[in-house]
Order: sequence, then C-alpha cells, then structure tokens
Amino acid sequence: MSGLAGVTAGQSAICTCGLGNGLNYRGYDIADLALKTDFEEVAYLLLNGELPNKHELKMFQRKIIAGRELPISVKNVLKSIPASSHPMDVMKTATSALGCIEPEAEDFSDQMDKITRLLGAFPSFLVYWHHWHKNGKEIDLISDETTIAGYILERLKEKKPLDVEVKAMNAMLTLYAEHEFNASTFANRITASTLSDIYSCMTTGIGTLKGPLHGGANEVAIKFVLQFSDVNEALKEVDELFARKEKIMGFGHRVYRELDPRSPIGHQLADELKELETSDPKLYDIAAAVRDKVKAEKGLPDNIDFFGGLIYHYMEIERLYYTPLFIMSRAAGWAAHAFEQRANNRIIRPSSEYTGPEPREFVSIEDRA
Repeated sequence: MSGLAGVTAGQSAICTCGLGNGLNYRGYDIADLALKTDFEEVAYLLLNGELPNKHELKMFQRKIIAGRELPISVKNVLKSIPASSHPMDVMKTATSALGCIEPEAEDFSDQMDKITRLLGAFPSFLVYWHHWHKNGKEIDLISDETTIAGYILERLKEKKPLDVEVKAMNAMLTLYAEHEFNASTFANRITASTLSDIYSCMTTGIGTLKGPLHGGANEVAIKFVLQFSDVNEALKEVDELFARKEKIMGFGHRVYRELDPRSPIGHQLADELKELETSDPKLYDIAAAVRDKVKAEKGLPDNIDFFGGLIYHYMEIERLYYTPLFIMSRAAGWAAHAFEQRANNRIIRPSSEYTGPEPREFVSIEDRA
C-alpha cells in the first residue's frame, strides 16, 4: 500500500487509464481528441460530459476569451511578485488573488462560470508576469487568437504562431488535461470533499503539481537530452547510468506498463516541429535513440514527459514554464473532478497504520532525565 498503490480510492465517470483500453476521456480515445479537436472541445467534454456542438463550443470559447483580461488588483499582485519567484508560485498566488476578488458562490451555482473564467485567466497570469518582469512592460491581454493554444504562444512570444506550433500546443494541452486519480487530481478532490471553493481546489492542485515527482519531469527530460552533442555520446551516458542503476526521467509510468498511449502522439508532434528553421533536428534523433535503447534493454517505455519537453523546447518556451502550461491544461480535469466530488460528496478521510510508540505514562518536566 506504499503510496496507495493498487488502492481504489473512489469512483469517477471522467477518465480511464491503464485499464486495457488506453487513455479515454469520458469514453473518447486520447488519440482522437488530441489530433482531431481543439482543446476547448476537450475541456467542454470533461466539464459537461459530452462534446459540444458548434454553437455550444462558440459560446464556451467566448466565455474563455472574456476571461483573459485581469482585474487591476490581480495585475498589481503579479507586478509585486519578484522576478526570482518560481512560475508555479506565481500561478498559485494569482489564482488565490482572483479568488478573493471574484469568489465562487457558497452553493457552487456559478462553478461553471468560475472555471471558464480561470481557463481564460491562467495563460494571462503567466504572460503578464513574464513580460512585466522579463521585458519591463505591461502586456496587452487582448488578442485575436481564438484558441487557448494560439493565445499562449502569441502572447508569450509576441508574434503570430505557426500553424504547426498551434497544433502541437493544442495537442499537448489535450494530452495533459486529465489522468484519473493522479496526485494533483486526488489532492484537488480531497479539497473539494470538504466543500471548499473552486479556487482552493485549483491552488491545491497547483501546489501538488509543483513537486518534481509529478509536474516537472519534462523539464528534467529535455535538460538530459540537451547535454549531448550526438547520439553516440547520449547512448554512452545511458550505459553509464544503467551501470550506476540510476533512473532517466521520462521513462516508465505508475499506471502504464507497456505503452503510454500519449507518447506516440508526442513522437509525431516532435517529429513535425524538428523541421522548423529554429529547431535542431539532432535533438530528436538523440531522444529517439535513447527511447529505443531504454525500451530494448530495460523494457521501460517512454512516457509523454520525455518527448513533451522536446516539443516545448522546439517552440522556444522557457523551461520553467513547462509546468505552468500543465496547469492550463489539467485545470479542466481538476475542475471536472471537483464538480463530480462535490455533487455526490463524502469527505475523503482515510485511516493510517500507526507505527509509533505504545501508550505510555506522562512524566512531568521536573522528573524527566
């Protein structure tokens, strides 16, 4: 039971993973969703249980776009957060600040309005803080980009993104949107089970996601790939890591034993992005060679984080921003779970196995040796 491995902690109608049928959101295969829909369709699906029709999607997108602008007080909070702060702490603090200004109704009657607001605001938190502290200016949060994927890229880099970049970002948002009772989602559900507000659920998820064993794997994976000048050097280092019995981040998974169903999509996206003028195709070759060697010699498949870091690198996104992008995606899953938990609630309060001392007599401080 270490780490609750193998323990069924609840019921959910949102997602299946590792049950013999790959990864499904509300019954839909992840490959279809990642490559055939916009992320907004997927977010709507997770939150409402069904894919939207054209009118429903248009209305949903309008609400998200309207949520991009931030109150002056939140902007002032973002300005006051030091440039040296971890971007995940920036996201957490801005979420709390918005929750103070625009609280959720106590009966949760406006919960859908709050999460669509947050889906619009999450990218704005990051780009506003980034440009204020990195470029010394107050970025305009209004954009012609209609999708979250396009908005993130356009506002962060202040230039119109390429279609291949928007496709990749859109797919990555979908691939990371939901994953059953992972650490951050389960933590989010615990908060929801106390009947706390949606902002508290989101900040719980952000705090859990910040840990390197959960949200930061793609940062470490791309750092590993970038240190090598060619395939041979990389494979030699892999041999040395094997000899020292050290792990390579981005391989193996708690749930998937044979294949992470998100990984083939990651391979495809990275393969397409390597053709950009600003990309270094050699990095893809190094990553592919390492992937094949680890699988052949250790039987460990790569997970989405291994090529995920390369995808973001090819789009020229700062490494510390990879996990905040995870928030912008997983927020849809977190909210779906919070809604589900609060709708049929019983507070989550497991028991522990006690390993401390047996009952003993109290000794006053005067008589203690």
